[in-house]
Amino acid sequence: MINFEKIEVVNRLHKDYVYDTLLNYGVQYDNTWIYDKIHHEINQFCSSHSLQQVYIDVFDQIDEKMKDALQGDCTRYAPGIEIISVRVTKPKIPESIRRNFEQMEEERTKVLIAIEKQRVVEKEAETNKKMAISEAEKVANVSKILMEQKLMEKDSVRKQQEIENQIYMAREKSLADADFYRLLKEAEANKLKLTPQFLELKFIEAIANNTKIFFGEKIPNMFLDQRLLGNFLQQLSKNVSEEEKSVA
Repeated sequence: MINFEKIEVVNRLHKDYVYDTLLNYGVQYDNTWIYDKIHHEINQFCSSHSLQQVYIDVFDQIDEKMKDALQGDCTRYAPGIEIISVRVTKPKIPESIRRNFEQMEEERTKVLIAIEKQRVVEKEAETNKKMAISEAEKVANVSKILMEQKLMEKDSVRKQQEIENQIYMAREKSLADADFYRLLKEAEANKLKLTPQFLELKFIEAIANNTKIFFGEKIPNMFLDQRLLGNFLQQLSKNVSEEEKSVA
């Protein structure tokens, strides 16, 4: 058995229904539709719920359920009565059961505290994880930027080296072309110089530069007649021209 020491019901009787209500139910109309009715509704509520539900689980709903139950019958049979509010106090239960409920509530509170601590720990872990991921992403982005910067620097050095190589190759090609042109012109100039008269002149200069003096009855065979030498050179030049024509 449980006992509700106090149940407060605040009601109001509309002035338009005062006469009919007092005529039908008398001055003590609230005994019929509120006092007696609230006891009946409490009994009904307790009979359909367990002690655990009445004392703990759905106790916070009793006020509204009682108000709705009272107002429903009043609206149907005594429409002038308006139920404004209902307040049910905590029921008294046997001491042994109360201690059990208190212990259960303590354990439940401990469980809730443990669950909340677990949530806090998980939230902190999640926050730390997000911070670690954010830090790692920041480091990765910095590394990526530095790597891109290094690659750009290397690419710039490579392009600069390519430009320098192109300049060097162009300069070397220009020098080679100049040397080739010089040699070509020298060859053309030497070809023009290779005439019988020029060769004869060079021969004579070579003989004149010989400072040796020979004594005896015979002069060495190397001293030839200049005219013979000239004829020989002309014949040699003629043979060379014929060979060039035959090659062409």
